[in-house]
Amino acid sequence: MFALLKKRSILLFVVFATQLAVAELAVAEGNPRVKIETSMGNMVLELDPKNAPKTVANFLKYVDGAFYDGTIFHRVVKGFVVQGGGYTPQGEEKKTGEPVRNESYNGLRNDVGTIAMARTEDPHSARVQFYINTGNNESLNGSEQKFGYTVFGKVVEGMDVVKAIENTEVSPDLFLGRHRPVKEVLIKKARTIRALNSLLEGMK
Repeated sequence: MFALLKKRSILLFVVFATQLAVAELAVAEGNPRVKIETSMGNMVLELDPKNAPKTVANFLKYVDGAFYDGTIFHRVVKGFVVQGGGYTPQGEEKKTGEPVRNESYNGLRNDVGTIAMARTEDPHSARVQFYINTGNNESLNGSEQKFGYTVFGKVVEGMDVVKAIENTEVSPDLFLGRHRPVKEVLIKKARTIRALNSLLEGMK
């Protein structure tokens, strides 16, 4: 009896260890993912370092430094974008590092569900603010002839949360500009998803 239980325990351990190894290999070989926890629900982003290496590295630097924790989605335009990551609920702009070079010529398009970097009129001015496309925004795409807005990933889980944010009530704000949600949409936490965490979440 005890021998049988011991064999079963060993078998379960081997299965778990194998699953963990597969998960670690998948994360190592696949694209990095980031989980964003908001006051309206959670979403998972899959990043594309192959096509936007500088932008992905810049974004992950701020994610791993907990920069986005406590920031808000300050701009919501239905059928266009939900934008955030740069301001506190008090309307203060967070200090950032150097801008990242524009990579909008990478072939990735500003289609529904993709994530891209916000910037000023200077094409190489993107720092921390990002947006998620809620429409197919052809005018934001880059090409060899012109700089656009760099797409560097997509939403793979939680698009319903993005839609909920998109449909939240907005009003003008003198400090942050138009389209700020009436009810604050807070980014509670943004973190890279590790292999063990992904595996355990999948086993629940």
